[in-house]
Amino acid sequence: MTIRGVGEVTALTWVLEIGDPQRFGSIRQAVSYCGLCSAQRESAGKEHRGPISKQRNKHLQTVLIEAAKIGPHWNPQLAAIHERELKKGDRNRATLAVARKLVAYMLAIDKTGSDFKIQGEANNRA
Repeated sequence: MTIRGVGEVTALTWVLEIGDPQRFGSIRQAVSYCGLCSAQRESAGKEHRGPISKQRNKHLQTVLIEAAKIGPHWNPQLAAIHERELKKGDRNRATLAVARKLVAYMLAIDKTGSDFKIQGEANNRA
């Protein structure tokens, strides 16, 4: 809950549904487990993305999507990601990008066991 925009429900759901975070070797594996990735086909240099995965942890996916809709209101880093993705596509794409970043943040905190800190924030306070 040291991440601005992650509340009690999201944090508790993450802990209960993920279990041991060491089982994920990368952020991509965690994002896939949460159902926040899509099938991707590439042919002749053109990329086509399908709908998000149906093989997922449905409960965790729902909580992360809802947190990603509210998170940019509380966290400036998530707001920047949301704005950048809104320029590239629609609102759903922006929400998925924020949800993926939340997974990356929470997995990093879970694996290291430390509080969330923005890079460079500790240097600014010194």
